[in-house]
Amino acid sequence: MAHEPRIISSDENGPTIWLDSTGVAPDENILLTISAPTGQSTYLISGDSITPSKASHFVDAPIERVPSPTQVRYLKMSKSIKIAGYVLASIFLAFSVLSFANVTKARIVLTASMAPVIQPGDVIITVPAKYRTPHKGDIVAYTARRFNGDSVATISHRIIGGDGINGFLVKGDQNPSPDVQKPKLGDIQGVVIFIIPFIGKLLTPKALFLIIPGIIGTWLILDSLKNAE
Repeated sequence: MAHEPRIISSDENGPTIWLDSTGVAPDENILLTISAPTGQSTYLISGDSITPSKASHFVDAPIERVPSPTQVRYLKMSKSIKIAGYVLASIFLAFSVLSFANVTKARIVLTASMAPVIQPGDVIITVPAKYRTPHKGDIVAYTARRFNGDSVATISHRIIGGDGINGFLVKGDQNPSPDVQKPKLGDIQGVVIFIIPFIGKLLTPKALFLIIPGIIGTWLILDSLKNAE
């Protein structure tokens, strides 16, 4: 009597298993268990019948092959955290290389003179004027100077007129009047190309004092979930 291959599938979207029973005696039984992070399926194959069953009725499956619901949640959380960590690490690495090469620079904004476009605590990313020529409408970071020429601070305001030779007319969006100084092209430290909201507030000593223990605590919780039965 010829034995036809039979199909076992745990669900419509799951993997399909072809069972070739050639050479199997009619009185022999086969216990097939499929383990996956989402659960476990067991089938008892006897003669020409395939019956769903449970492995625990016949054998004790190794613990490592039958993940508990807590371990499944841990695996999902761990995978998400790893992906997010790799993405952030890649971004920071790329930015570090560009910053070291003086292609980009990050600055934390401390005042609300450019609100609502830029709020205190936002981080602005700039590129030197040699890579992007400042034009009217651009937000630029320039060196503010006293009347004797000494530099006092870096200000990030919008260009509303002027030019790089005679001096740009700059103004904070929130300020009622333009800045007294008209920075020339040599005073422009960079042109703003990107704004990262809020993150600058997380880089203060007080915020880091709270964030670092929080990260350690989260790691300890995930580690306990990993080992939970």
